[in-house]
Amino acid sequence: MRAPFGARVTTAVSLRGPLCVGIDPHTSLLERWGLPADANGLATFAMTCVEAFAGEIAVVKPQSAFFEAHGSAGVAVLERTIAAFRQAGTLVLLDVKRGDIGSTMSAYAEAYLGEGSPLAADAITVSPYLGFGSLAPALDLAERNGRGVFVLALTSNKEGPQVQRARDENGVSVAQTMVDEAAARNAGASPLGPVGLVVGATVGRTELDLSKLNGTILAPGFGAQGAGVADLRTVFGASLKHVLPSSSRDILRHGPDATALRDAALRVRDSVGPHVT
Repeated sequence: MRAPFGARVTTAVSLRGPLCVGIDPHTSLLERWGLPADANGLATFAMTCVEAFAGEIAVVKPQSAFFEAHGSAGVAVLERTIAAFRQAGTLVLLDVKRGDIGSTMSAYAEAYLGEGSPLAADAITVSPYLGFGSLAPALDLAERNGRGVFVLALTSNKEGPQVQRARDENGVSVAQTMVDEAAARNAGASPLGPVGLVVGATVGRTELDLSKLNGTILAPGFGAQGAGVADLRTVFGASLKHVLPSSSRDILRHGPDATALRDAALRVRDSVGPHVT
């Protein structure tokens, strides 16, 4: 039996520090690394990231879309990448942002959270904006299989506030509703529950009450997108100890040398560690 995700991510962060490295092989980055913008270049990029981060970083976050853009060959590279990181003991948070209803959501859940699936990761990102309840197939399967789900709550894109900061008749924001629903799913879990949240590190001061979440908070936007340690304190306050900052461009720009990539990731991790743990 696999240990619950909340326990596994807590252990990983305690051993390797609070950092999630985003693996985003977009075309311009492949070219900057001197690689062809095809499945072969993608494979070289991904395996270099495995060499650099596997066994060193607590969590990595491959962005599925950049692999899918290369068709079946790209998805095959993603499968190999997930397997290589997981074999090395690095947790894989697959950034897929899936969100649908009924049997379709169940199929997404089986693809990314099901036992025996070549795309199964330790956790995935999901979008709750067809209603939090629509995520039930993914939440239920993740919990059964010791995996995790990170629910988009308050993102940093400029379009996000139109939905996420909207309020119901009681004055409660949509984002807070997502937090409260996640907290309900995590209630009673120890040390943390399987349902995490995605809250952008650059969103600034918010009115979100995260105190009862009992889960991990993924904070994209640390580094090149503008957020520093002071921003983490502003956004998350007393919940900072459960925050997993995520950085991509600030680290990947040091490629294609694997040692330089690893050193960059460790520098970022060490700059965050004393403030979060």
